[in-house]
This record gives sequence, C-alpha cells and structure tokens, in this order.
Amino acid sequence: MFKQNQGVTSSPKSRLLGFATLLGLITLFVFAFFLTDPDIRLHPTTGEEIGQFDAVRLLYLHVPMAIIGPYLAPLVGAVASVGYLIKRTPWWDVTAHAAIEVGAIFCGLVLVQGSIWGRPVWNTWWEWGDVRLVTTLVLFLMLLGYLALRQVPANPEIRAKRASIVGIITAINIPIINRSVEWWENNTLHQKSSLTDGKLENLTLFTLFLGLILAGVCYLWLMTHRFRVGWLQTEIENEGAMGVLQERIAEGKSSGSESDISDNTKGEFKCLILVIFSQVGLFPSGY
Repeated sequence: MFKQNQGVTSSPKSRLLGFATLLGLITLFVFAFFLTDPDIRLHPTTGEEIGQFDAVRLLYLHVPMAIIGPYLAPLVGAVASVGYLIKRTPWWDVTAHAAIEVGAIFCGLVLVQGSIWGRPVWNTWWEWGDVRLVTTLVLFLMLLGYLALRQVPANPEIRAKRASIVGIITAINIPIINRSVEWWENNTLHQKSSLTDGKLENLTLFTLFLGLILAGVCYLWLMTHRFRVGWLQTEIENEGAMGVLQERIAEGKSSGSESDISDNTKGEFKCLILVIFSQVGLFPSGY
C-alpha cells in the first residue's frame, strides 16, 4: 500500500523527477528550436527549395509523444489489466487506470501536434484518408471510452474487471497503428519509420532521442502522481473517507516508520520496472 508521510501525491523522489522533467523540457526546447537546422532540400530537377522547413522542429516533440501516447501507455495499461484479471489486487487496477489516463493526454496532444505540423507540410489540418491518423484517433476514443467506463457507478471489483477487459482490447490497436504505413502505404501521407533506417544522424538524432527520454520521464512522473491519487481513491472506497483521513493525520504526527517507506518504495519500483520494460520493447520498432 502506498503511504505518504506528507501530502498525497508528493514525495522527494517525485519532486526530483518533476524537476528533471522541467529541466529536460527547457533543454529540448533549446535544441529543437534553436540549435537544429530546418529541413531544406533542393529539388533534383528544378533546384527549388523543398522540405518541411521550420515545421520539422515540431517532430522533436511529436514523435516522442507519439511513442508514449499511442504505444507505451496502452501497452502498460493492457499489461496491468491482465495483471488485475490474474491477481485481482487493487495495485494492478490503479496502475492500469493511471497508465491509460495519462496516455490519453499524450495521445490527444499527439493529434493536436500532428494537425499543426500537417497544415504547412501537407497543406491540410486533417486527412481522413490517412490510415495512421484515423487509427490513432480510434485509439484515442477507445482510451476515452475506458475512462468513461470507470465513471459508471458500480461495485469496485466489477468496475475494475470491466475496465480491464477494455484496457486489453485497446492494446489491439497498437500494432495496427505502428504498421499502418507498411500495410496501407498507398493510403497514408505518413512516411515510413526514420528511427531505424539510418537516415537520421548527428544533432538531429541526438535531439530526437533526448525527446524520447524526456517523454518517458514525463510520463513516469505524471503516472506516479496519478497512481497515488488513484490509490487514495481506492482507500476511500474501501475504508471510508473518515478512516483514510484519520490514517493520514496519524501518519503526519509520526515521523514515518521504515515499513511505510519500504512499502512505498516497493510499489514505486514495481511501477517503474513495468514502464521501463514496456518502453524498451517499443524502441526497436521505431515510429
């Protein structure tokens, strides 16, 4: 059980993670918008300047978030959902909820960023004929459906079971999104993966991978906070608001036992391992 000696979602480790996220965002902004070059090439026959120009700078944010939102988050949510159906413990259910809720935010931002990038490059805000766009939108709606299902009044165990089934179903869309540019190459404006074909190098590659690391750290930070809020909600459902309040007051008066710290550390370590293993499995496939 997660027990906090001070506050509800804050801890020294999460504050350090938040500071690292903020510092990383500033660093990424400097590299993406000031140090890297715009995408300008010459047409092979006319000699006219072509390319994405300054719009390419958005991809240093868009691609990392696209790996987290449509790929990593639903995968973590699905793994945690399977864990709940097997173990039937609240930890897995709260982890799935946190992973998918934060993932829905990332997925929504990916769609917005893609539209902003697509306007100057594709000359349109949205293209319904693009398979990757449409499948990502479908996944986003599925994630919202998962969150809506969790708001339906029901017994906590029944609600968790239903949500777990939906969480597993959402993961089916992950390989469809990833391989859509290969399976329907004539029905997409997206290019094929540039992460594993060796076309990226030097500062461009460094900035992109800096964005990938930062997106992962940011996701872990937000998921940690959402997990703690979800665990508190679970405690309130199981013990009642007054019982949880009295427990928090008692913890505030004490200096915090080693067992409390140990339980907290073990829970956060399990969550960290789950996210890391899921993310490592996604890197070879590229975006």
